[in-house]
Amino acid sequence: VEKGYELIEPPFMMKREPYEGTVDLSDFEDVMYKIEGEDLYLIATSEHPMAAMYKDEILSEDELPIKLVGVSPCFRREVGSRGVDTKGLFRMHQFNKVEQFIFSKPEDSWDYHEELLENTEELMKELEIPYRVVNVCTGDIGTVAAKKYDIEAWSPRQDKYIEVISCSNCTDYQARRLNIRMGKVGEEKGKEFVHTLNSTALATSRTMVAILENNQTKDGAVEVPKALRKYMNGKKVIKPRE
Repeated sequence: VEKGYELIEPPFMMKREPYEGTVDLSDFEDVMYKIEGEDLYLIATSEHPMAAMYKDEILSEDELPIKLVGVSPCFRREVGSRGVDTKGLFRMHQFNKVEQFIFSKPEDSWDYHEELLENTEELMKELEIPYRVVNVCTGDIGTVAAKKYDIEAWSPRQDKYIEVISCSNCTDYQARRLNIRMGKVGEEKGKEFVHTLNSTALATSRTMVAILENNQTKDGAVEVPKALRKYMNGKKVIKPRE
């Protein structure tokens, strides 16, 4: 919010039509929860309702960029998941997430993609989480994004980096499917599709895993990151129960 993003609490359910505008449901529907007897799905991320906010609208160029930050629970079936991380905090059917989202002019979207990444890296540094940024290759990027960064936190338990955040520039993929355009006020010609961008700011459960693993001491205690101590009544260390 301090960086100019408007705080949004999005709806937790969406109809199929706008959902089809945000993702390719043929690839994504198997991880979603469908409301029986209703044309509704529980949201998998607040990115999706924020993307659909301006469906079938023409935005004034003067309005752009529109910067949003959504806070919501997210719901995923995680079909086919196997292994130790299917239980516990890392992979959950319901989790909370803070999501950044931007509607921008096409010529500005690549700069805003880097801005989203910078915002996320700033949070990782404040929480003292060791991380790396991966520029995801085309074969792994999926159908929605034109370019995607994954931010991976170091996992001492697994002795490897694990994905905790994704940061994507979808260019005009979502805007075309949702019919979100931009133009000058009073002019009917020359309407152009906006670009949409999204990035996780924090997925609370996965972030908690990274904090616990990287701050645990030999005696089982956990050192509280400096940025969080004011929310813990000044406590610096959480000790195991006797």
